[in-house]
Amino acid sequence: MSRVCELTGKKAMVGNNVSFSMNKTKRKFNANLMKKRFFIPEEDKWVTLKVSTSALKTINKIGISAMLKKARENGFYK
Repeated sequence: MSRVCELTGKKAMVGNNVSFSMNKTKRKFNANLMKKRFFIPEEDKWVTLKVSTSALKTINKIGISAMLKKARENGFYK
């Protein structure tokens, strides 16, 4: 399974490791993802999602229902 947030679409970025002598080698910055269960009261069921920690903060602020609605509009959640 890919390392992509199911609500925001965040995924790994590519950058450089830079040594003291300024040699550059490619590296990957993975998204900070967590597997989390959420209860959706409208559907009266539990859903397990792989979400980024920034998405968790947004869920705490606006709620899981509003976040799912926004993710459906952006095409990240079915």
